[in-house]
Order: sequence, then structure tokens, then C-alpha cells
Amino acid sequence: MKKQNNGFKIVCIALFLGMTVWYLFPTLQLFLENRHIENMPEAERVQYVQENREKLQSLQERSLSLGLDLQGGMYVTLEVGVPQLVSELAGERMDDDLEDIISTAAATAAEQNIDFIDEFRAEFERRDPNAMLSRYYRSDAHDITRRSSNSEVIDYLKEQRNGAVERAMEIVRTRVDRFGVAEPSILQQGNSRLVVELPGVDDEERVRSLLRGTARLEFRLSADADELTNSKEQIVEFFSSEEQLDEDGENPLLKVFDPRGRSNYVFGYAAGEDTSRVNQLLFQEEVQNMLPRNTELMWGAQPFAQDRGMDLFELIGVRSQIEMTGDVISEARVAFDPTTNRAEVSMTMDSEGSRRWSRITGANIGRPVAIILDGYVYSYPTVQARITGGRSSITGLGGVAEAEDLVNILLSGALPAPLEIIEERTVGASLGEASIRAGFYSVLFGLTVVAIFMIMYYHVGGGIADLALILNIIFILGILSAFNATLTLPGIAGIVLTIGMAVDANVLIFDRIREELRAGKTLRASIDNGYSNAMSAIIDANVTTFFVAVILYSFGMGPIKGFAITLMAGIVSSLFSAIVITRVIVDYLTRDKTAKVSFG
Repeated sequence: MKKQNNGFKIVCIALFLGMTVWYLFPTLQLFLENRHIENMPEAERVQYVQENREKLQSLQERSLSLGLDLQGGMYVTLEVGVPQLVSELAGERMDDDLEDIISTAAATAAEQNIDFIDEFRAEFERRDPNAMLSRYYRSDAHDITRRSSNSEVIDYLKEQRNGAVERAMEIVRTRVDRFGVAEPSILQQGNSRLVVELPGVDDEERVRSLLRGTARLEFRLSADADELTNSKEQIVEFFSSEEQLDEDGENPLLKVFDPRGRSNYVFGYAAGEDTSRVNQLLFQEEVQNMLPRNTELMWGAQPFAQDRGMDLFELIGVRSQIEMTGDVISEARVAFDPTTNRAEVSMTMDSEGSRRWSRITGANIGRPVAIILDGYVYSYPTVQARITGGRSSITGLGGVAEAEDLVNILLSGALPAPLEIIEERTVGASLGEASIRAGFYSVLFGLTVVAIFMIMYYHVGGGIADLALILNIIFILGILSAFNATLTLPGIAGIVLTIGMAVDANVLIFDRIREELRAGKTLRASIDNGYSNAMSAIIDANVTTFFVAVILYSFGMGPIKGFAITLMAGIVSSLFSAIVITRVIVDYLTRDKTAKVSFG
């Protein structure tokens, strides 16, 4: 081997090792910081984390990411509400018969775990074989007319379903990315399900709200104050009638609801635990008919006061007509009220929204406009003057975290169909630590056994292979860190596998060298021939395995991807360590013709 070639190889080794150390250094820093923080007293720990928040966050972002199975977190399966989507696509053509068919098909599909849309068609044709779905579904954009066959309508519904799932996946991914989860996994499962893995997440309720929030933002005018007051009096009197009194002879509504309000636009208030009972009473059809025409009652999103430790929520009267929706919002950000310093969301509207907002506020000076998100009133400010420029705010939020989540949802867009959590698992940090410990011991045990065997069988050559093997593991971790890949438990299995593959390459080389020595050739000639003759077998074995890893990564999901990524990184580093590093060391040890290096 020529010296200048070794010189080039040494430079490559130095560069590779240097890059590996560079990418793994933040991981080492973060590990030492966490150990330091764990040993601090509670008060000092909180202060230290607050003062060094940016530094710790930067280290977290640049460190080797651990998967859900290694650091804990949340595993959530979501299902897109396809029955609701099919109902909405029918629009104004929806009638009681179609609603009953959709409900029956949804129950059957859930019970038998079959495709809802196929079952919807079967149920529809079961009731009337000659009925046409095009009676309910039309779309000029998709050429669905009154004459379209049932098969064409079903294809249209499935296309809309697939589009809704893809859109939901994009929105969930955007929301999760803005939430700040490191290396989340978001995959489609079947026709209408999404599987979301969120490593390192422990705020379960916040994640649930983030994933399910539909982001339906509405601007509505408040109800007429006089009409609302008269209606309230009628309803209270209705529940005071002898037929409506409860078993204690009391008005059932007044036991859980106070009809007083901070303004004439508030129907009343109730404790949080009583809101479901109030809904049960007030949303009866007979009671709803007593409300003013085109008026709805909606709960406030946040409590306005407390009474004996219980949160109190207002029930607010708003018009049924939606003046504007969240489609007009072009920008949203977290802001703070200059007087109270409470977090709120500042919104900027596009040109069309600004024009309509100016018209609405100009025509309703002195009257509240309710800002409603997903059916809850977040604020109902009274219009003091015409608002130009298209700026408005959502107040009454629970804090900065809620404001940030609301901005996230608004900027991500509205979900095309409701998402329901059908499965949820939380992996505790202790389980993650146990997995890391088990993985570490498996790698250590495998490495030790292989190292001892190599030294016993190949003597000095085995020691060289062992050194290359240790560097190989460091290189794998460096590659994973450089490409922001996630180390999972199957990934650790991939590392164990590459240990065997790396040793296999050295076994081929050293056995070739021993054969050449037995044939009577010199040590240097045996080394040259041993490396060159073993090269084709080594490359063939590793390249074919690399292609298998690429296929696993392309078509696999979750743990399979983690295994494939680690396997690919291991193949690259094991080839480099077996062919380049060991050759440089062997050449260095045999640079003197009188050198004695044993290969067993």
C-alpha cells in the first residue's frame, strides 16, 4: 500500500471522527446538564432551568433524538369522522332517511371493522335498490349530476374521504411541529385513521385539545337584549310550573342555573359541573321554541368567576347567523393586554375580511360581537367604533400556553372533518429508562463477547478489529445525530446487528490473510492480497443488505423505519471501519519488514 494513499485515508478518518464528535457533543452536553439539574435542590433547579431555558432548548434540538419507546411520551390513534363528512357533503339535501342510513351504516362499520362508505352504499341500496345517491350528492367540480350512478357517487365520496384524511394529516403535522415535539411520527392507518407518536410529551390534556381542535372560528352578533330577557322570564316560569317541578317541589333549572348576568346579553351562569344538566334542561325542543327567533345559547370558553372553589361559566345569547368565519384570518400571534398583562390572541384579517369587519362593526356600534371557536364564546367585546384595518383579539384565555395553542390551531387551518381519539397510550419515562438500560446491556454484552472471541481467534488482528468496532458504534450514533434521525429500541437492535456485520467483514479479510500466509507469501503480500480478495464478498453482502434496509424504510412504519435507518447507518460505518480504519492500523503496525503481527 502506498504511503500517500494511507495519508488520504488518515485524513478521511480524522474528518469522519471529527464530524462524529461535533454532532454528538450536544448530546453529551445535554446529558451532563440533566445530571447536574437532577442533583440540584428543587428551588435552585426551577431557577436554573428558567435562566438557561434557551440554552437547554438549543441542546435538546441538536442532541440525538430518542424515540417514544426510549424516552416515553404519547401514542394516539385518531379517526377522521367520515360519517360526519358524508353528512356535510349532502348539505341542504340531507333528510331524515339519509341521516338514519348514515347512522346505521356508521354503527355497522364500527362493529364489523369495515369501510364505512361501502357499508353506507350497501345500507342505502338495501332499503331501496332503485334509489339514486345522486339525489343527495352533486358536485359540478367532480361532474356529479342528477344522472350520476351510485358507483360514481361512491367514488366521489371516497375521493373526498381520502382528501380529508390527507388534509387532516397535514394539519396535525403542522400543529405538532409548532407544538415543539422532537421527531414526531404521524402515519396513516387504513382508510381513515392516523397514528401519532409524540416522544417526550407529558401534558396529555393539552395534546388532546391540540389534535382534536377543529378551529371553526366564527364572528356573530349578540342576541337582542330585550328579546333575550323576555325569553328568559318565560323559560324560568315554564320550569316553575307544577308539571316541571322536581321531586322536591323546586324549579329544576334554578337549582343549577342562575339567570342573572353581567349584561343583558348574558342568559345566566352555572358552575362547570352543572353545565351538562343545564344543557339537558334548556336544549329541549319545547324550551328552544321559547328562545327569540334566530338566537342560540353558547357557553363561555373560560370561567368568569369562582364560587366556593367552583368555576362559574356564562351562557351567552348570540345570533344564529354567522357574520364571518376564520377563513378571513391571515395572521395570528400571541399578545398581552397592556392593562392586565393577560395573554390574548391578536388576529389580522385579509382585505376581504377587513372590509366586512369594518361594515359589521360600523353597523353595530354599542352592541357586542361574539368571537366563537368550536362552539364556545371566547370573548364578546362591545363595539365602540367602526374598526378598520381588520385587527381583532381573542381574550379570556387561560394563559400563554392556551394562547400559543390557539394561534397554532388558527394558523394550521380548520380540520376538514372531526377527529376522534379512539386509542391513547402513555409510555412513562421509567419504561423508557428500562428500555435504554436493556438496550445498553445488550450492546455491551454483544460487543464484549465478540471482542473476546476476536482476540482469542485472531490475536493482534482481533484487537485491531475490536478497536474498529468501537469506533463503528460511535460513527453510527454520529450519523443518526447528523441527520436528525431518532434512535428507537428497534434501532438499538440494528446496532447489535451491525456489530456482527462489521466483524464478519474482518473475519473474511483476516481469513484471507491467513490463507496467503499458509501459501508461503510474505506478511505484506498476504495483507495486500487478503484485503483485495475479500473486498468483492464484503461489498456484495453489505450492498444487498443496504438495499433491503432502503426497502424497509420506504414501505415500513414506526419501529421498522427506526430499525432500517440504524441498519443503513451501520452498514456505511462498518464498511468504512472494516476497510479503511483496520487497513491503516495494519499498515502502520507492519511498516517495518521485521514486524511480527499475528492473525491467528
